[in-house]
Amino acid sequence: MNNIDWSNLSFSYMKADYNVRCYYRDGKWGELETSSSDQISIHMAATGLHYGQEAFEGLKAFKGKDDKTRLFRVEENAKRMHNSAVGTMMATVPEKIFVDAVVKAVELNKRFVPPYDSGASLYIRPLLVGTGAKIGVSPTDEYLFMVFVMPVGPYFKEGFKPTDMMISRKYDRAAPLGTGHIKVGGNYAASLRPGDEAHSKGYSAVLFLDSKEKKYIDECGPANFFGIKNNTYVTPKSDSILPSITNKSLIQLAEDMGMTTERRPIPLEELGTFEEAGACGTAAVISPIGKIDDVDEGKSYIFSTNGKAGEISEKLYNKLRAIQYGDEPDTHGWVTVIE
Repeated sequence: MNNIDWSNLSFSYMKADYNVRCYYRDGKWGELETSSSDQISIHMAATGLHYGQEAFEGLKAFKGKDDKTRLFRVEENAKRMHNSAVGTMMATVPEKIFVDAVVKAVELNKRFVPPYDSGASLYIRPLLVGTGAKIGVSPTDEYLFMVFVMPVGPYFKEGFKPTDMMISRKYDRAAPLGTGHIKVGGNYAASLRPGDEAHSKGYSAVLFLDSKEKKYIDECGPANFFGIKNNTYVTPKSDSILPSITNKSLIQLAEDMGMTTERRPIPLEELGTFEEAGACGTAAVISPIGKIDDVDEGKSYIFSTNGKAGEISEKLYNKLRAIQYGDEPDTHGWVTVIE
């Protein structure tokens, strides 16, 4: 542990001491099990490998000044995984099993929770996958739910600084009425090629448009989009967008700050009216957007000219992180404290 440079961690996998597992067999979930292996044994005909019966979550644990560890809105992650399981016809994980497994994984690996002043956190990855063998296209009857953890640094190496994004109409992230609203691996696989193309052109991510008409803002790479104007927080409403727990929290904090909030379709041309814009999600909390280039139309939407985030985005970012670390009161009951 003395070799970990907490302040310079990347957002990448690091083996911790233990992970927690639970198996669904014979129509019921078993007991939580502890493993020190980072390998799983899976049948070659498992539905998780062939037919996409797989879902995952992402959340974090934070060490406070008081040396207590805090989880942020873990129950919301449990609900979202439930929805993902329903959407892919997997066995749903009861909320108690989900929360107990997350808490146990954090407790077993408490030495990997980064110090308060490091800027790092403990990333938690719950995973649900179909393990039973099926060759016909149908749900299986065996599943594995597991939780593993690792200390991570910022998702974007730039930290809380504006990055540039691009719009491309060549790619869709998810189909209308498809799986865009649930957290399954296929949605992320579909974003890899456009993401790689964006990186090769110097952008941090692709801003996807709606797949049906290419008229409205959809997802922002692996995150939700939001824009600020006239003291109003605006974020897209679409059945193809993953409901971000971070976005949901920012909406509440914006209202606490006296702002108006709107979740509605955002036409592409409205981008030019926003004073600030950002992407939000568990990994980065908020990633401010400096500009968005519409590479197909040769247009640019600029939100920062000085390399700094907007004032409201920064306030929201600092407020949310202060709650996560225990520096400000948790008035909404979002935090689970692990002694």
